Amino acid sequence: MRVALIHDHLAQAGGAEKVLEVLCELFPNAPIYTLLYDPKNVDRHFKGRHIESSIIQRLPGGIRHYQWYMPIMPMAVEFFDLSDYDIVFSNASAFAKGVITGTNTLHICYCHTPTRYLWDYTHQYINELPYNKYFKKIISLVLNYVRLWDRQAADRVDYYIANSKIVQKRIDKYYHRPSELIYPPVETSRFEVSAEPGSYYLIGGRLVAYKRVDLVIEAFVKLGLPLKVFGDGIDLERLKLLAADSGHIEFLGRVSDEEKIKLYRDCIAFINPQEEDFGITAVEAMAAGRPVIAYRRGGAIETIIENQTGLFFSEQTVEALESVIRTFKPEQFDAATIKKHADQFSVENFKKSILNIVSREKERFSNNHEYSD
Repeated sequence: MRVALIHDHLAQAGGAEKVLEVLCELFPNAPIYTLLYDPKNVDRHFKGRHIESSIIQRLPGGIRHYQWYMPIMPMAVEFFDLSDYDIVFSNASAFAKGVITGTNTLHICYCHTPTRYLWDYTHQYINELPYNKYFKKIISLVLNYVRLWDRQAADRVDYYIANSKIVQKRIDKYYHRPSELIYPPVETSRFEVSAEPGSYYLIGGRLVAYKRVDLVIEAFVKLGLPLKVFGDGIDLERLKLLAADSGHIEFLGRVSDEEKIKLYRDCIAFINPQEEDFGITAVEAMAAGRPVIAYRRGGAIETIIENQTGLFFSEQTVEALESVIRTFKPEQFDAATIKKHADQFSVENFKKSILNIVSREKERFSNNHEYSD
């Protein structure tokens, strides 16, 4: 059985890339097709894999400033020749699902979300761009064209897998397609549990605006409580300025997997202030037996059990977060119970579910084609 893996772009190590890592373990001989590949950021995860990048890789600034080539990404992904494969497995939140496959090729898409800046977040995305209103109008026209392509491209998928219930709803609303739910894989077995809570609160991941780390920093400046921040991103310098007058907020930068395990294990609680489709870092914290204080939206309401594995705040404001932290009592949470809950999101469960779907859908696909022939 010849399998090809399709990924939007290998330019950073995030949640979608973790899913791709596990898919590579399931299909060790499958090549990866992607719009672009930045080995400096992700090489250690995919070293030795056969990776085919698109024409964007070879264009000026194609790696560092690939966002500017968004208008030609539909064309670039359609250039991939996948005619030799029995199964194409796309791992997509944008363009990967738009590859063209033959009538005898089964296309399964693990969908992290319908492209957010094209659909449910398009107006917010445009409003937050740092350009004048005339340039924003041009961008709106480009997004309209890409949105039409995205809707058409969605019909090229034979079977959808959604990474959360909220994503299932989006796939149904925007693509009018059913999907099966499989939560993303988390290496829950790697995390260590300590019976006693640590001495600091923790937040981390990619430091970009929508993650709302600024909200957490402002709250902890007011509270005077210790906070550690791991990760890197374009929002880092702005966040450091917000914490400049505080002596109890520490920025750790990028950390190794081993360091991250210790950070989770020794924290009081993990803070999750953003709306995520799933939220891997929150599950990682629970895998270390630590409660999560999260914004009551998105994937968090599917992965966190209130008063058992964490707490919620209902408004994305400094005041709402501050109020919950003031009433939070870490001794009320049991580390073993939290860890057990997190284990359902393990890599092993993900692999079993994916292989079951591939086997079932390949048989159904083959039977349908035999009948039609």
